[in-house]
Amino acid sequence: MESHNETGCQAPNGPILCINNCGFFGSAATANMCSKCHKDMMLKQEQAQAAASSLESIVKGSSIENGKEPVASEILDLQVGSVDAKVISTELSAGSSSSMDVEAKVNEGPKRCASCQKRVGLTGFSCKCGSLFCAVHRYSDKHDCPFDYRTAARDAIARANPVVKADKLDKI
Repeated sequence: MESHNETGCQAPNGPILCINNCGFFGSAATANMCSKCHKDMMLKQEQAQAAASSLESIVKGSSIENGKEPVASEILDLQVGSVDAKVISTELSAGSSSSMDVEAKVNEGPKRCASCQKRVGLTGFSCKCGSLFCAVHRYSDKHDCPFDYRTAARDAIARANPVVKADKLDKI
């Protein structure tokens, strides 16, 4: 017991539960958290730092291009621990027009037949002409398809069956 007093190290009184109340035991090395909670906390901090640094680079890049004060300058005043990736993406999309174009492409709306504008959803048929059609207009003769099936078939046959000619031999 005297060796403990000399070195200043003390054995813990008992097992320490995780401070997140997950039911596992924590340690002082992981800030009284279990390994899973500690790893999750570290991952959130890294994501927040990455988001803050990317946001800072975006803001600095836009201020150089425009020569104006950036729209999202108040975002940088947030603390790193409280930055949320969803908050950053929504605030950036409100500030820049290029990200609004990306969101518009993602949220185009329901898929519709190119002939009758009927909603097709997951049951739509895509044609070789590049359009989407309902079950009634899926055939090429029903929607006046501009795709030339005849030349496509000829090309496919020509690629599948190349002409094989033997070399001519000199006759003796």
